[in-house]
Amino acid sequence: MRSRNKPPLIWLNVLLFLISFVLATIVTPWYGYEYGLGAEHWIWLVITFSFCNLSITTGYHRLWSHKTYQAHPALRAVFAIGGAFALQNSALHWSSDHRVHHKHVDNNDKDPYSAKRGFWFSHIGWMLRNYNNDTYSDYSNCRDLQKDAIVMWQHKHYLLLALATNLGIPLLLGVIYGDIVGMLLVVGALRLVLSHHTTFFINSLAHIWGRQPYTDKNTARDNGILAFFTFGEGYHNYHHIFENDYRNGIYWWQYDPTKWLIKTFQWLGLADKLRITPSLKIEQAKAKQALKRAMARLDQHPEKLKLKVTLQQEFDMLMNKLNDFYALKKQIVEQKRSNLVEKYERSLLLIRYREMKAEFKAQQKSWQLALTHC
Repeated sequence: MRSRNKPPLIWLNVLLFLISFVLATIVTPWYGYEYGLGAEHWIWLVITFSFCNLSITTGYHRLWSHKTYQAHPALRAVFAIGGAFALQNSALHWSSDHRVHHKHVDNNDKDPYSAKRGFWFSHIGWMLRNYNNDTYSDYSNCRDLQKDAIVMWQHKHYLLLALATNLGIPLLLGVIYGDIVGMLLVVGALRLVLSHHTTFFINSLAHIWGRQPYTDKNTARDNGILAFFTFGEGYHNYHHIFENDYRNGIYWWQYDPTKWLIKTFQWLGLADKLRITPSLKIEQAKAKQALKRAMARLDQHPEKLKLKVTLQQEFDMLMNKLNDFYALKKQIVEQKRSNLVEKYERSLLLIRYREMKAEFKAQQKSWQLALTHC
């Protein structure tokens, strides 16, 4: 159990977050007012902010923490440099913490940034005090990453890489554009604060604000607004139930540039073995969660027993149609790959598939209608 006494402050982190925040929110606006900031400052702010955050979401998170795809060494090297630029510790350390978080989500004694300990703690407080001193250097849950030469190279040289990127890149841009102070403030401090807090929002706000369409067994939420500011990481309820999926936003209209970037890398031959969750499992999770909520709403209804029986029957029929539909769909895909089916037999399968799809859609409508009456 965690001690009731607060552990000592980590003064390096306290000063880093405090000084960068003051520079970003007070000094940068003052400098812009007094001396002006040009389009080049804002363009490079967007470029470097995107580079840092995508290195975290595409590299630290979906590649190394969850192994949702495999990446070319050159790509992994870029992510390692971008992760150091984002100043969120090494990929090894970040991934280790994150795997513990998923394994023990919302457990106040084991989850390093448990949302149940409050917004402040899960957002930034967990990094300001030495809460995890006993396990700080325990990377036993990342033995696979310890075999990755690029991960270990970045871990070994993290401090040098962090200094080189966080000071070197703004200084270089300052020399190029003739405004060293302005670039240090905008590309250095402001970019760092934006990168930090948008990432931190996934640990805090994404466990507080939003919907839970897939599961309520943990505090994670889906939130399209957060997804916009976090390069697709806002679909957090989905992520916590299907963490090995390279996508967070599974529908075409959901804003998930990290997913699109990974897919682009696959087309370019820089990524492969992209992992996705079977549609059957996704639909089952959504239906089970909808049933659970509907049953809870019926508890106060005067005819709750009758309605619950009807609802359960609709759910059972939906599950049957769902299983049959996706089983046939899988059969068609497998037979197309193996080329074992004659044209006539395949046409019969496709006819049955269309019939079953229509039956499944009809049952979905019936299920939705039953939910609306709860």
